[in-house]
Amino acid sequence: MARKALVNRNEKRMKTAERWRARREAVKSAWLDPKAPPRDRDRAFLKLQKMPRDACRARIRNRCALTGRPRGYFRRFGVGRNKLREFAMNGDIPGVTKSSW
Repeated sequence: MARKALVNRNEKRMKTAERWRARREAVKSAWLDPKAPPRDRDRAFLKLQKMPRDACRARIRNRCALTGRPRGYFRRFGVGRNKLREFAMNGDIPGVTKSSW
């Protein structure tokens, strides 16, 4: 089980990133516009730097929905490898079988 503080911090980052998403995309597109004058691009870059760090989606960590484990995460199922194995062994996930060769 992951520490509760780390899970809460990640949830807070998700909310912050969603709140700032539209503004960040607008400023970032102005910064990356090759036709814009350099002065406008510099201003856009400074605006981007002044935004909160957690407004960036890259800081969000994928975590298991049940345990909060940050590593061994399967996007398709939304859980970590340990819980995925448990569910597969119990037959709770249709179409998933134990491989053997």
